[in-house]
Amino acid sequence: MRPFSIHITFLILFPLIAMTALAAPQPADLIITRAHIVTMNAAREVIEDGAIIIRDSRIVAIGSSSIAANYSAAKTIDARGDLVFPGLINTHTHASMTVFRGLGDDVPDRLRRFIFPLEKNLIDRELVYWGALHGFVEMIEGGVTTAVDMYYFEDEVARAAKLVGIRGVLGQSILNFPTPDSPVPYGGLAYAKKFAADWANDPLITPALAPHAPYSLDAEHLRLVAKASAELNLPILMHVAEMTDEISTLRREHNQTPVEYLDSLGLLTPRLVAAHCIFVTDSDIALLKARDVGIAHNMVANIKSAKGVAPGLKMHDDGLRIGLGTDGPMSGNTLDLIGQLGYVAKLHKLDRKDRNVMPALKVVEMATLGGARALHREKDLGSLEPGKLADLIILDHNSTALVPLYDVYSTLVYAASPRDVRTTVIHGRVVMEDRKILTLNPQEVREKMRSIARRINTAIAAGIR
Repeated sequence: MRPFSIHITFLILFPLIAMTALAAPQPADLIITRAHIVTMNAAREVIEDGAIIIRDSRIVAIGSSSIAANYSAAKTIDARGDLVFPGLINTHTHASMTVFRGLGDDVPDRLRRFIFPLEKNLIDRELVYWGALHGFVEMIEGGVTTAVDMYYFEDEVARAAKLVGIRGVLGQSILNFPTPDSPVPYGGLAYAKKFAADWANDPLITPALAPHAPYSLDAEHLRLVAKASAELNLPILMHVAEMTDEISTLRREHNQTPVEYLDSLGLLTPRLVAAHCIFVTDSDIALLKARDVGIAHNMVANIKSAKGVAPGLKMHDDGLRIGLGTDGPMSGNTLDLIGQLGYVAKLHKLDRKDRNVMPALKVVEMATLGGARALHREKDLGSLEPGKLADLIILDHNSTALVPLYDVYSTLVYAASPRDVRTTVIHGRVVMEDRKILTLNPQEVREKMRSIARRINTAIAAGIR
């Protein structure tokens, strides 16, 4: 009887053991439950009581809150009905220029009268680093998880981005005159190559080449930038068709538009993110699409400078890869992308005299998936789906401005503000929770910025500008 008894016991216990093994929760790093999830997936699915499971920097599962029972994580965030969106992507900025925010406003030819002289006389590694830190904190507080930045000493910008925990596509500036980080014209190209080598394969930082504009480099060096981009597989960040004198000069000297000129030099490729594109023709738009170029639409900064309204709506509707940008904080005075969403919708409506154009969903698409597409990173970024990088933001559903909630897209575009962002997750890491930055002390950064501002004011009073 004993062998028979053992056999019976095994038959009884084996299914129980198997069921226990099957029921064992899978490991995760972070679980978000009871969330109102705006996925921005192909079906534009919205999950009203949902969960997101994150492991090794990526989303491994997303669905109803019940799926959370299948996982175990060291940290769980109970969203309690809060809104979860993909992290916003700021496709064009100069974060370090927070050190100059508020200088040279409301004057003509600000670039040559204020920006270039201030940079020439005052910019150094310290200002770039602290200005970038301050700017990235502002972006994280406002729901931006990826920043596309171009400036000087971009290795310092990368160091700041890494510390605060933001994802960055960071372009080292290249110009036809000596700059704060290069004593010789075009020295930025060698600097950029070293920067790219030093930061290769970093999970958060993507180095890039940043030739300033078609009018600030000669044709020979623009070709060299195109060659370096192709050989090193580096993105190119560039101001394109932003200035009226840029248009007239290239027409006079080459009988081409800026877009045509760049194409003739081999710069119009999928690696290019073209910022502004205010003065583009229909044929330019067709050429940008044919070359699969990314576009950074900086509507609010362009309006402040009275340059005009870029045809962002047409570019979007024609199928171009177009995202939204704030430009630098000396141009648009803010790195608040959420606050610009409503302007993008309203000003395109005004420009077309049609309230039906640029609906809220389209604006949210541009701020998320559009930015990812502009960077050719839509396989990793821009929506909340299994397999994608876990970059997301949580908005306080109990914020006065977000109550009542009928349409998640119009709420984000027309009602939300940066103050409504409660938590920011980048690369699966919680970098801000309940409005508290977890990676550094923002007050220390603000105090350092005030010290820098006093130094700048003293220099300006002494006649440096």
